[in-house]
Amino acid sequence: MSRFMLAYVERPSPLHALTGAAKLGVFILWSVLVMAGYDARVMGAMAILGILLFIISRVRFREVSFIFKMIFFFLFLNLLAIYLFAPEQGTAIYGTRHVLLEGKGRYSLTAEQLFYEFNVLLKYLSIIPAAVLLIVTTHPSEFAASLNRIGLPYTAAYAVSLALRYIPDIQRDYENISQAQQARGLELSRKASPLKRLKGAARILLPLIFSSLDRIDTISRAMELRGFGKHKKRTWYSGRPFRALDRAALIIAFLLFILGLWVSFRDGSRFYNPWK
Repeated sequence: MSRFMLAYVERPSPLHALTGAAKLGVFILWSVLVMAGYDARVMGAMAILGILLFIISRVRFREVSFIFKMIFFFLFLNLLAIYLFAPEQGTAIYGTRHVLLEGKGRYSLTAEQLFYEFNVLLKYLSIIPAAVLLIVTTHPSEFAASLNRIGLPYTAAYAVSLALRYIPDIQRDYENISQAQQARGLELSRKASPLKRLKGAARILLPLIFSSLDRIDTISRAMELRGFGKHKKRTWYSGRPFRALDRAALIIAFLLFILGLWVSFRDGSRFYNPWK
């Protein structure tokens, strides 16, 4: 598998054994808990648990390393933008101001601002492993069946399945077009300057768009000829019934969800304040 791929990775692991509906239910509870509060203790525990689940899944980091690198690059930009546009946000939230490094104007580095941005970092570290695991441990067809099982129309669920299936195809097309362009003399290796590589990548974009549109047209015509969307309901070949393992995972996730909410909001605020 290419290191650029973000697709289903088949492995003999307990996470792969869970049904897509169970994993989706756990992920919804996980996401709500992460978004609801800013408690560093809860998010830190979830980040550690997410890493442990990633190890249990037996998915190799190199198989999804490119996605993590891209996410962490934009995370760095996000943290930098928070400080540039709101350097006193932490002080406003926690109500105290402990200056660590004096700066010009309002750009003094405070412990409160660092702690707030650390919480933002923990939010990403808590949700990213869970989101990646949901994609790489769930077959697209089974994921679509899970979405339909919780009430999403099967046409929309099938669109999600096609999108997940299409990600590896786009990546393969990009690599094939890139290799063809390099065979014609276009330099895209690390020997070229970043600006030249960026211009070269832009030249790949147009044929990639046309090949994608051609594939979309082929798939839509095939689905239309087969009468897709004619009936209100459909059966799923990849759908699986709930088993004891799925019920246990949902029960444990729900109990941890309640515990996390209690820890986060027991003092009446969604922000854990170590200065109180």
